[in-house]
Amino acid sequence: MTRTRTEKRQSAPVASGWPAAGTVTAYAAAIVAFGYALMSLYWALGGHALVSTVGGYAEQFARRGGALPVLIALAATLAKLVGGLLALALVRPWGRMVPRGWLLAGSAGASALLVVYGGLTVLLGALVLLGVIHPAGSVDRTALRWHVGVWDLWFLVWGILLALAIVGYWRRTATRARRDGTANRAHS
Repeated sequence: MTRTRTEKRQSAPVASGWPAAGTVTAYAAAIVAFGYALMSLYWALGGHALVSTVGGYAEQFARRGGALPVLIALAATLAKLVGGLLALALVRPWGRMVPRGWLLAGSAGASALLVVYGGLTVLLGALVLLGVIHPAGSVDRTALRWHVGVWDLWFLVWGILLALAIVGYWRRTATRARRDGTANRAHS
């Protein structure tokens, strides 16, 4: 049975909701990535605020100073910037230069890495804080609380936002890719 014009209009917002949500989450993922990159850049440039909330070897390494910690922090900054650009490539016109399959695979891989790493570290840290897991040796509970509530949670949220952006990109570009017979082009 054919649908009336009214029924088609009513179903249109549902169909267009994912691409719109995908666009919003892509920008949100980019903001989260760039914010995290700024934190790494701050530490690379010698800032020490909040470094105590990282704890462990990373804190000791940063406080010791030298070229190696700076290079590592700059590499982390660059990786986070690339992650933000990857999220933007899903929604910006310049992202069409990247073949659709590569963009989907790269962003899905990044999202999976962020979700798995962030999710596991938040879960394990929470279990330690709750007393379910008792690690050998001492635990910096302050740093662990920061990891569970901020640093590792930041990775998890970033990964989830990127995953939602990928779904929006995939849905937005699937029809055109099939119609054109190419997987390289997307429309915004």
